[in-house]
Amino acid sequence: MEKNKKFLLVGILVLLVLIADQIIKIWVKTNYGPYSPAENILGEWFVLNYTENQGMAFGTTLGGGLIGKLALSIFRVVAIAGIIYYIIKQIKEGAKTEYLVALSFVLAGATGNLIDSAFYDFIFDFDPCIPFNQLEGSGNLMSCTSFGVEHEVEARNTGFLLGNVVDMFQFDAEWPESMPWLGGRQVFPAIWNLADGAITVGILMVVVRQKKYFNK
Repeated sequence: MEKNKKFLLVGILVLLVLIADQIIKIWVKTNYGPYSPAENILGEWFVLNYTENQGMAFGTTLGGGLIGKLALSIFRVVAIAGIIYYIIKQIKEGAKTEYLVALSFVLAGATGNLIDSAFYDFIFDFDPCIPFNQLEGSGNLMSCTSFGVEHEVEARNTGFLLGNVVDMFQFDAEWPESMPWLGGRQVFPAIWNLADGAITVGILMVVVRQKKYFNK
């Protein structure tokens, strides 16, 4: 495939994943509340369970508070810039199309979660009474009224690169009770989004197909 076609392919893939990811997040955020019950998507093992996290993929964080959140967001920006540079370099060096597809998924996923952190605080109203907007130790005291009683809570900081990431998908399945150490526990308890899924698929493609991608 010609270099220009590879650039076009990467651009289209990233754009499609980003559009789908943001459509799902905005739809979930505007149609569900923080206390909405989980809804079955595919039987009882795959559910929609709306939440928000203050970290990155699958809720990973770099510590709490303003410094940790800023460090995480800056890490995202640097990582995305690095991936873009790497993709451009790989296209120029004639990398296999399938490898570029895998890299496109990782780039799209990382960018999708960055969009949440960067812009959602300017688009949606901030409610400090919602649990996922609270952060113990932040020092950011805000007034909150619950059941008619006003009290102060420590809320997360808001603004550019400080917003939450919207998550909604969850595998609600448990290991068999007969299995040692894992019996009765959830197979994968994390709540995730399409961006997380794209990152995971891209990384798995590289791990499973690395001999094809790096046959030299």
